[in-house]
Amino acid sequence: MILGKKVELLSPAGDPEKLKVAIAYGADAVYAGVSHFSLRIRSGKEFSMQSFGDSIEYAHSYGRKVYATVNGFPFNSQIPLVEKHLAELAEIKPDALIVSTPGVIKLVKKIMPDIPIHLSTQANVLNYLDAEVFADMGVTRIIAAREVSLKDLVEIKERLPHLELEMFIHGSMCFAYSGRCLVSALQMGRVPNRGSCANDCRMPYTVYVENPEHKTLMRVEEVPDEGTYIFNAKDLNMSTHIQELLDSGAIDSLKIEGRTKSLYYAAFSTMVYREAIDDYYDGIFDGEKYRKELEKLKNRGYTDAYILHRPFEKDDTQNLETAMSEGEAQVAAFVTEDEKYFLCKDKVLIGIPLNILTYDKTKISICENEIGKIYMDGDNYKIVFNKIICENGKELSSVHSGNTNKISLPASLPKYSFFMS
Repeated sequence: MILGKKVELLSPAGDPEKLKVAIAYGADAVYAGVSHFSLRIRSGKEFSMQSFGDSIEYAHSYGRKVYATVNGFPFNSQIPLVEKHLAELAEIKPDALIVSTPGVIKLVKKIMPDIPIHLSTQANVLNYLDAEVFADMGVTRIIAAREVSLKDLVEIKERLPHLELEMFIHGSMCFAYSGRCLVSALQMGRVPNRGSCANDCRMPYTVYVENPEHKTLMRVEEVPDEGTYIFNAKDLNMSTHIQELLDSGAIDSLKIEGRTKSLYYAAFSTMVYREAIDDYYDGIFDGEKYRKELEKLKNRGYTDAYILHRPFEKDDTQNLETAMSEGEAQVAAFVTEDEKYFLCKDKVLIGIPLNILTYDKTKISICENEIGKIYMDGDNYKIVFNKIICENGKELSSVHSGNTNKISLPASLPKYSFFMS
């Protein structure tokens, strides 16, 4: 870490709304992309160049940064399109570009000579020699390979002190080395390194063994009637190790994976890691507290992966039982940007209390009226509805997911707050 500089918390922004939520819940910067040149093509479709530009302006109004992903691996036929795309990005001025290949770095230096360049984890930088080569090409930040160790990152920082280092601390893990996988391309025709991975590694496979002597074929079962999960990686969770990472002085940015994940994921993961980072600087770090909180997020089981252990030393990185995510939390509703209404995400029933999750409890007012009640229960704020009244005045007995009506609140609440069942 550059001396005197506080570590950055970098959150995913899969669409304009998630970008605003990540900023509200404490992200210093977000990363997002437009079009199929981003390695998350589905989230790239959520932005137009206009809405991406508007989102950059929104982030800047809060003093936050936006890094644009152009980290796909283009074929020859796409290079003119990449050049056009970079020229359009130059007009809306993101704070940095995330790229994967030397060729795209060269194009960026030609078209956007003043913009910082961050090298994607897909480039698989594991040592100071490679880091130095990319720094000489104009890269200002290396997003470390998932397989690199903290010890190696410390050495890279010692040798290249002005090169920023970023690492993933939370989110989905790929079973392939640095995400360089072709399984989805071979089986589904969807190329992971161009942003359209079908997540074939999460699927159950039927595995057979054969006796070559008498040709007996036997099915190997791990999950009866379902299949065997032979590729499925657990999710990354480095929350208990934040103190070690920051004590090292090597890390400039801590990154949360998950542009295609839910609005709640963007909010809650950002909030917990914001607390962990702030607690570190305040001298009250409590790793176990953050670990327990993050169990509430949907996950495939957690691992601390390879930053502190070599891959061959780990035997807890694969979930061989199921690809289904598990977690305690259920989002019932979400407060709109105007702070007067909520939108239903699951169900809200009259008389059933819900917990309020927000980034700013100072803006919650205790109240009770004909619509409902906002109150304290121990250390938690709760809300309960006496009436469910739509923005147009129509009254409902309950509201469920799929209902897109705005529903009145008994009092204003901070935008992007969640109601949890």
